[in-house]
Amino acid sequence: MKAAIMWATAVVVGTSSAAMALDKAPVISLDLAKKMAAGCEAKAREMNWKMNISVVDAGANEIFFERQDGAFLGSSALALHKAQASAHFPFPTRFAEQLAYGKDLKGGVLPGFAQVPGVVTFAGGLPIMTEDKVQIGAIGVSGGTADQDEACAQAGLDAVKDALK
Repeated sequence: MKAAIMWATAVVVGTSSAAMALDKAPVISLDLAKKMAAGCEAKAREMNWKMNISVVDAGANEIFFERQDGAFLGSSALALHKAQASAHFPFPTRFAEQLAYGKDLKGGVLPGFAQVPGVVTFAGGLPIMTEDKVQIGAIGVSGGTADQDEACAQAGLDAVKDALK
């Protein structure tokens, strides 16, 4: 009898709304990460850029990485760090630059922000948000100028926008 009560309690607790909510929390899949990277790669090929592309989950764990032929070897770490920074803070790394240095690069409202470990203060990292504004990860791109990196990352997001609804 005692075992039956414990089993019934475990079933009720295991199927509670809180436990079920965990099953429904949006997460980024490997397939979605690959599609984002493919969208970014297509933009890079179109523009003749050589990019490193990193996609991380909401915990900043790398899910997928791609380095195009001829992309700078050192930019692979930059792509990952940009993705991780945007996973830790739900805004583009360009915004981190503006916080630290200002839009005119003559001083931002949080000048010390650039010194925080893990913060990247130049463009190329974008958060991956669902339509409901739930962050599921981030994409980081490096290999071109900051503007090129960000445009490529945006192309990756644009490639999966229907899947983020």
